[in-house]
Amino acid sequence: MGKRVLLADDDQLLASLLNFRLKKGGYAVHHSVNGKEVKEYLKNDMPDIIVSDIMMPYFSGIELIDYVRNDLKSNTPIIIISSAGNEQNVLTAFELGANDFITKPVSPTELLVRIAREINK
Repeated sequence: MGKRVLLADDDQLLASLLNFRLKKGGYAVHHSVNGKEVKEYLKNDMPDIIVSDIMMPYFSGIELIDYVRNDLKSNTPIIIISSAGNEQNVLTAFELGANDFITKPVSPTELLVRIAREINK
């Protein structure tokens, strides 16, 4: 089985596109549409990498990074994707321990390259 990716994004169109490309790239994908689902999933399972939008219902990408790094004490790579490319979000994401940041619209090919780079470090 391929490396496991947790894809957290409430944009169904983007998520299905990324899901398709990731699966084609050999990854096993678990997709969550909101922060509550992400938290539930992470309680029982830690993927090889997390790709998360910043703006999500219930639990933002920023809160997710904080949760993974501080509550779960995990070093799982986290890539943040967001259209809210304002500097403060980016800085906060990195300060909390995000590994990478991609601005929407996301190129699936670029995402695959960045995921491979993080997983193979």
